[in-house]
Amino acid sequence: MFNLDQKYESYVRNGDKKLRIDGEEHRVRGYGYTDDGKDIDGYYLLTDHHTLYYNKKEQFLKMESLKVS
Repeated sequence: MFNLDQKYESYVRNGDKKLRIDGEEHRVRGYGYTDDGKDIDGYYLLTDHHTLYYNKKEQFLKMESLKVS
């Protein structure tokens, strides 16, 4: 597993640095590890409109839209 701060902290601190997903830019608001109740099994990235999930090999798993109230 890698250090998420090394890879994504600059995205959170610098609002000008964005992820490109399907040709659209998304600002990263936060990130963290995911687990299966026992072990770390991946990580997530939180953007303005989505949560992106990745496994430990950094392979994209799914994207969920955030609910807007």
